[in-house]
Amino acid sequence: MKKVGSYEAKTHLPALLKEVAEGKRISITNKGRPVAMLVPIESEKPAVGELIAEIKALRQGITLGDMTLKEMIAKGRR
Repeated sequence: MKKVGSYEAKTHLPALLKEVAEGKRISITNKGRPVAMLVPIESEKPAVGELIAEIKALRQGITLGDMTLKEMIAKGRR
């Protein structure tokens, strides 16, 4: 992974974006410490899918008690 300072990133942003579009990941540093990442959008898509799967799995473990959602709505309308 390529590392660039914040000043260099500001000065050469178009070239860095071209590298990212080609699939490279770039770490931007400030005073030698990493503060941001430039990553291709395609590399983020699996992460979103993983999050959706985790949320669905979490929802499977949540119960509403002995009432169905439909029953709870009906009770709330009384």
